[in-house]
Amino acid sequence: MLPENYTNHLTTCLNKSEYLMLTILVHLLQIYRKVRLEELATKLPIPILFESRRKKMKRFLESPSLTLERIWIPIIMQWIEIEFSYKESRVNAS
Repeated sequence: MLPENYTNHLTTCLNKSEYLMLTILVHLLQIYRKVRLEELATKLPIPILFESRRKKMKRFLESPSLTLERIWIPIIMQWIEIEFSYKESRVNAS
C-alpha cells in the first residue's frame, strides 16, 4: 500500500494510532476515490457513530503531526538523495 521508505518515516513521525488512521484513510482513498470527509466517514471501519467518525477524521487531518515540514519534506529529501545517488552511480559505471 505505502512504499517502504514512506512507512519507515511515518512510523517514526506518528504514534501508532495516527499511523493506523493514516493507513486506513489512504486505503479508503485508494478503494473509493472519494475525498469528501462525509463520504470517507461513512466508509471508515470504526464502530462509533457517524458524527464521531467525522469529527475524529477532521481532528486527525488538522493535527500538527501532519505538517508539510514534519512529514513530506523529509520524504522528498530522501527521494531526491536516492534518485541522485542512483543517477550518479549509473553515470560513473558508464
